[in-house]
Amino acid sequence: MNTIGTKTTEIDIRRARERFHTQISWLDSLHSFSFSNHYDPANTHHGLLLVSNDDTVKAGTGFRTHPHQDMEIVTWVLDGELEHKDSQGNKGIIYPGLAQRMSAGTGIWHSEMNPQADKDVHFIQMWVVPDTQRISPGYEQLDINGHLAKGGLVPVASGKGHDGAISIHQKGAVLWAGRLQPGETVTIPDNAYVHLYVPKGSVQLEQAGRLGAGDAVRLTAAGARKLTADETTGAEVLIWESEGTVQF
Repeated sequence: MNTIGTKTTEIDIRRARERFHTQISWLDSLHSFSFSNHYDPANTHHGLLLVSNDDTVKAGTGFRTHPHQDMEIVTWVLDGELEHKDSQGNKGIIYPGLAQRMSAGTGIWHSEMNPQADKDVHFIQMWVVPDTQRISPGYEQLDINGHLAKGGLVPVASGKGHDGAISIHQKGAVLWAGRLQPGETVTIPDNAYVHLYVPKGSVQLEQAGRLGAGDAVRLTAAGARKLTADETTGAEVLIWESEGTVQF
């Protein structure tokens, strides 16, 4: 940890085995931050990211209709399919490479079910606070598989108007994804707060070492750093950059 000006540079590695764990008959979920019955006042968010849940839902089950308010919710499927339905009449099947965002705004009810009869669905769900409260609820989805296939980091959800990304109502946040080929190197964003999550494979992060599946790193004022995928397995990565942080 180093101090640069008024900011403290920090690289905080969180291993998969250290995460909060919820396991019930139909759901196996790992939580990066305090969530549901799991609460740690020292672990509530990083930057503008409040929730990052790694969920596996069994075939034919899922999250039945429930409400949300004033939250930008981004869902990223890794394997299988997830069916979304909400009180605004939006319906869709989310599959790997399909970026999906729901803006809860003034209030929305939705369900997320595994429509397949014989296959689990594995996905990451992430919540970011909006920069404007009480907006009208909204929904957006976009297939970005073509962009991912070109390599590198691809903007998935952006409050900055990135081309080819779904929009979020938070000007200070961007989600990047990468399906990194074996040995591929990218540079992570340089921002005040960066949250790197490795859902598949493994990587080497400059000045931090190896990260395996389920590991995360919280970077604070750490600058742009090289990230290299394992020479054998490659990796899939999700990276949030935030210009600010949540004020409770």
